[in-house]
Amino acid sequence: MSGRFSVDGPAVVTGASRGIGRAVAETFAADGADVAVCSRDESEITAAADEISDEFPGDAIGVECDVRERESVGAFVEAAVEAFGGLDVLVNNAGASFVSSFEDISANGWQSVVDVNLTGTVNCSQAASDHLDGGSVVNVASVAGTDGAPYMSHYAASKAAVVNLTRTLAYEWAGRDVRVNCVAPGYVATPGLESQMGISADEVDRESVDRNVGVSEEIADAVRFLASDAASFVTGQTLSPRGVPPIEETPEL
Repeated sequence: MSGRFSVDGPAVVTGASRGIGRAVAETFAADGADVAVCSRDESEITAAADEISDEFPGDAIGVECDVRERESVGAFVEAAVEAFGGLDVLVNNAGASFVSSFEDISANGWQSVVDVNLTGTVNCSQAASDHLDGGSVVNVASVAGTDGAPYMSHYAASKAAVVNLTRTLAYEWAGRDVRVNCVAPGYVATPGLESQMGISADEVDRESVDRNVGVSEEIADAVRFLASDAASFVTGQTLSPRGVPPIEETPEL
């Protein structure tokens, strides 16, 4: 598939063994783009890459990578460039969180979330920067980073930083024709949400216009748009795909 709304060039997607990252990689590969995916679990990411390559026109490679470690990230990006001859799109999706009251978050717990969500985004963006002339970066933040999130202050703060980093890099890299944008989803039925709230993708009614929980494929479509030529005049922006709760009673007008 080709066109302004498709992603044709080589792409790197972090945290792509499942959830939003996996959906993004599959969406790109369905367009015919070659995709390098990573996670900290080598067997899981290798299996994911094999499945993507078997099912979609684009090729995929899976690399074990810890986005918190610069050397690991550098090796991942170089493997992608070597395999596919370049890099057009970077999607910073890898993320971490847990539920806790603010006063109970340990120093280690706070740092562990910031290291993945914010430092991981920094590490990957720096490693990819030399290969992205004319390319696109899409960072995955969260509505928590724009609206706040009780009992997830560490997550919300790190994602707010990602939103601001997006705007800042858009200014810095505009002269190189590199667009930098962000998606900040609301509730999405990922394995992480299922473990925290018990909501699975199988329970989401995709035909209902008033539902408040999305699925990974819907976020992948937003990422695809921002990465594609259809968003050629869009940079430094945060798109927030989210549902809204229904009005329980229609008021008299």
